Amino acid sequence: MKKKAVLAFSGGLDTSFCVPWLINEKNLEVHTVIVNTGGFSHEEAKSIEERAIKLGAATHTCIDAVEDYYTRGIRYLIFGNILKNNTYPLSVSSERFFQAMAVLAHVKKVGADFVAHGSTGAGNDQVRFDLVFEVLAPEVEILAPIRELSLSRQQEIDYLKAKGFDFSWEKSKYSINQGIWGTSVGGVETLKSSGVLPEEAYPSQVTDRGAERITLGFEKGEPVSLNGEKMAPVTLIHTLHRIASKYGIGRDVHVGDTIIGTKGRVAFEAPAPLIIVKAHHLLEKHVLTKQQLYWKDQLSNWYGQLMHEAQYLEPVMRNIETFLDDTQRFVTGEVQIELRPYHFAVLGCSSEYDLMNSRFGEYGETNKSFSGQDVVGFTKVIANPLKIYYTIHDND
Repeated sequence: MKKKAVLAFSGGLDTSFCVPWLINEKNLEVHTVIVNTGGFSHEEAKSIEERAIKLGAATHTCIDAVEDYYTRGIRYLIFGNILKNNTYPLSVSSERFFQAMAVLAHVKKVGADFVAHGSTGAGNDQVRFDLVFEVLAPEVEILAPIRELSLSRQQEIDYLKAKGFDFSWEKSKYSINQGIWGTSVGGVETLKSSGVLPEEAYPSQVTDRGAERITLGFEKGEPVSLNGEKMAPVTLIHTLHRIASKYGIGRDVHVGDTIIGTKGRVAFEAPAPLIIVKAHHLLEKHVLTKQQLYWKDQLSNWYGQLMHEAQYLEPVMRNIETFLDDTQRFVTGEVQIELRPYHFAVLGCSSEYDLMNSRFGEYGETNKSFSGQDVVGFTKVIANPLKIYYTIHDND
């Protein structure tokens, strides 16, 4: 009886090569699985399944992990206003853990002895997948044929042809990785520090050159309404993407340090994540205290870094999530945003918990809870340590 292998399958060249290679060279019964984190349609999923079966997979399974990804991942990226290096909303790096966990659940369901993926030895994803399997299922052997064999694209194509699989493998000029929290775009231009992607490289093209105002509603930190219409957060993210992407909003280039020590550069398109994060952050500025905002920044940066570097299983992540959950108790209100071609502006917000309250004064105009003389005395007190320092170090 053949041993079983579960292969994380995307339908691309690398994972397509893995199916017959695992069957013929490793004598394994291959079960393919694809995990949808909001990146493809029902029609695309069906096409991927047909390819897997044609390649020889014993079974193919599509797992919908969008809600799990939102609840245990995206929600905290919103709570933390997380943009890595003040730029990147962790569009791809945050979804890999949840894909790996879904693959692992399928490994256990099938009773597989092996888990396989198509990652090369050059990027972050190999670490993100391997770490989950290494920690949670050390008894399951990891196979990564592309990494182990160091194959070129042409070698993979030649192998598939030799096995009777003459699919069209015309490589797109740009590598697109799409999910609910954004789409990464890689090309020859992103391989060097000064390259600029052309307009046609992005999956969404600009079709609206006017201006539009929208209103986002939040309840306890979560986005729950768009232009007054209540909707589930996942639905809202998809809807906001459709509205904002026609303006070309949410495009940027992320430059960062990989887990394995090299620097990388990738373009992305993430209109919904950037708008939601910026709107959420503005609302927090109005309803949270100065100290809450300060410590949120510190812990959120760590959370995003650990998420990016495959450390979601680290217990401190649950500790930070508990903190973030608690900070969202009063992050409820509406935020107004204006959309324009290639740009958006967060205009203002309203909340019953707004600490910018006229009962206590109006900034730069009047105050109602203390007098001018109180300010004189207050200033003398906080100035005292500096007066002492400069008296002692007058000539230094």
